[in-house]
Amino acid sequence: MTKTTAAKKRAIVPDVGAPPRAPLDSRVPRVLVGATFVTGVASRAQLPPPGAAEIAFAGRSNAGKSSAINALANRTRLAYASRTPGRTQQINLFALRSGAIVADLPGYGYAAVAKDIKQVWQDFLWDYVSTRGTLIGLVLVVDSRHGLKPLDLVVLDGFVPSGRPVLVLATKSDKLNRAEQATSARSITRDLEARYPAHAASIVVVPFSATRRMGLIEADDVLATWLGLPAAGAPPASQIGDTTREAAKKRPRDQGE
Repeated sequence: MTKTTAAKKRAIVPDVGAPPRAPLDSRVPRVLVGATFVTGVASRAQLPPPGAAEIAFAGRSNAGKSSAINALANRTRLAYASRTPGRTQQINLFALRSGAIVADLPGYGYAAVAKDIKQVWQDFLWDYVSTRGTLIGLVLVVDSRHGLKPLDLVVLDGFVPSGRPVLVLATKSDKLNRAEQATSARSITRDLEARYPAHAASIVVVPFSATRRMGLIEADDVLATWLGLPAAGAPPASQIGDTTREAAKKRPRDQGE
């Protein structure tokens, strides 16, 4: 085979392999950028007095909640996953530059945790999402491969009837192909519409991947809307400020997933 013939063959017959991955989104989020750790609370009595608007992140252990928070904050180690999933038993609070607060709720549903201990902090989580007056929105992190689980619905049952908005991040969507991503999002949406028909308009489902930055700007825009900020994608990086400085020197090392 001549060099010319070989070149033509390469041009006509593409290499067989995995389909090319979608390019990373070069835009950066805004709402959580610059967040700083404030404190961790393990009981209702330790919660700060109601004041600034709060946005809570909830999800099962290993659903990717810490990774989602870090991606939205454009940081790598703002929220920490516990070395033993499900062990963290506190709500971690972060202050945003807008003056709002992000509450990273303890992961739930991990079977290895003692039943009595698990019940205590899941009761605390339920109490927070159902009674906290300054909580304006809930971000529920759900593994896109597994969909909504009973404990996810327990959390939603305590929050959705209030009419406040919910953002469901269908995480780890990069592990699914495009058809599977669409099927997963539709399935989650249908389940939520069936369970909360009167509040379906206040729930948004976004396919999400922290590693591939999938859904990052869409999720950021939803959060911006909740806080009354313009939801028009990210501003230029020069307007974001320094996102590499450490959040706080006194924060605990074991932050929950």
